[in-house]
Amino acid sequence: MLSNTEKELIVQIWDKMIPVAEDIGSEALLRMFTTFPKTKTYFSHLDISPRSDHLRCHGKKIVQALAEGARNISTLTTTLAPLSRFHAYQLRIHPTNFKLLNHCILVTLACYMGENFTPVAHAAIDKYLSAFSAVLAEKFR
Repeated sequence: MLSNTEKELIVQIWDKMIPVAEDIGSEALLRMFTTFPKTKTYFSHLDISPRSDHLRCHGKKIVQALAEGARNISTLTTTLAPLSRFHAYQLRIHPTNFKLLNHCILVTLACYMGENFTPVAHAAIDKYLSAFSAVLAEKFR
């Protein structure tokens, strides 16, 4: 699915996002909540207002998980198994929501990276996010 060049590019991009993980992750989540309001139902117990500690903390976790997955892309299923179980069995997040978040992450990265978010980077990140989401959704059945 991903070439070696794409895998290297994906790792580079997510490694660059780690220092701004709270910003990137919380902005992507806020975009999702604004664009797809029904996704808020999974977060009703948290303060998800802009710049809230809960939103920033969860956003950071998402970016860190994406970066970790990128570094371990050849073992993505194993790496993400605990997250897959957690999101399926405990949180009961419907897999459609991962696709919605993927879109919002792509938009956020495009805004943040500007001209560095080339068509090649866009395609690689889109493929990676699809694979990431597919693994997260594996246990939801």
